[in-house]
Amino acid sequence: MPDMTALIELDRVEKVFDVRRRTGPLRRERRQVRAVDGISFTVPAGQVVGYIGPNGAGKSTTVKMLTGILTPSGGRLRVAGIDPSRERTRLARRIGVVFGQRTTLWWDLPLRDSYELVRRMYRIDAARYRRNLDRCVGLLDLAPLLDVPVRQLSLGQRMRGDIAAALLHDPEVLYLDEPTIGLDVVSKAKVRAFLRTVNTEQGTTVLLTTHDLTDIEQLCRRVMVIDHGRLVYDGGLDGLHAAGDSERTLVVDFERELPPVELPGARCERVEGPRQWIAFPAAASAAPLVAELAARHGVVDLSVREPAIEDVIARMYAASSTAPA
Repeated sequence: MPDMTALIELDRVEKVFDVRRRTGPLRRERRQVRAVDGISFTVPAGQVVGYIGPNGAGKSTTVKMLTGILTPSGGRLRVAGIDPSRERTRLARRIGVVFGQRTTLWWDLPLRDSYELVRRMYRIDAARYRRNLDRCVGLLDLAPLLDVPVRQLSLGQRMRGDIAAALLHDPEVLYLDEPTIGLDVVSKAKVRAFLRTVNTEQGTTVLLTTHDLTDIEQLCRRVMVIDHGRLVYDGGLDGLHAAGDSERTLVVDFERELPPVELPGARCERVEGPRQWIAFPAAASAAPLVAELAARHGVVDLSVREPAIEDVIARMYAASSTAPA
């Protein structure tokens, strides 16, 4: 049964492309590439979801099916109860889309004129347009840029301009495909703060694909990992550590140099003088290890280092690529 509370719903969705490659002077071979392979998930209204995976995993293909740009080869897909490929124009009024490497703004026009064209395309009434434009301009620091032609904007400025354009018509769903790619630290911080505000104050549902895992850590409570067209993880950030068999590290300074300490459920990774690095499962508590170390040896100082999310994801990719099909 479909989930009637879901704003986005995919049920065993597939996308298969026919690819031809040359195998000789006069011969070509045709084969099928399964870009998305039976993916199912739902996203309720108001949720911010990270959708991540390596290049070629199927992220952008999924987003293009969700917007109606591509038609699924199989399965069922609905956004706000609408079939995107059949009612693309109707759906366009309820979604916003930002592709990080492609602008939706008019290249030779000032930013202000691009927004005016967006207003006319979506038939946004004057009061709502002014309210939304003022909010976006204020939160994204766009006031000095409104009279600058888009072609003269930096990448970070253009990206902020694109995000504002995607939200002028109050979409229920915002798809962001690599929205911070190539941006400097300051621009990334502005974009993230704006997205948090839009989600909190407007209740906008956000599906975010990115290679910048800091975006995920700062914006998303839920993350989905796709690899080779298949969903290999769907859950919270904390659960990623368990799914990726990640480890935390206990960094201990002893009173004197010691041989590598041995503790149940842990292993010594490195020794430098009186300091040792002891790895243990991320899902386990550090308290028993700390208590045993303190009871057996003189401890001067210690700290716990959390695993980098990049390492966790890399482990998941590796496990997925070696798993039997």
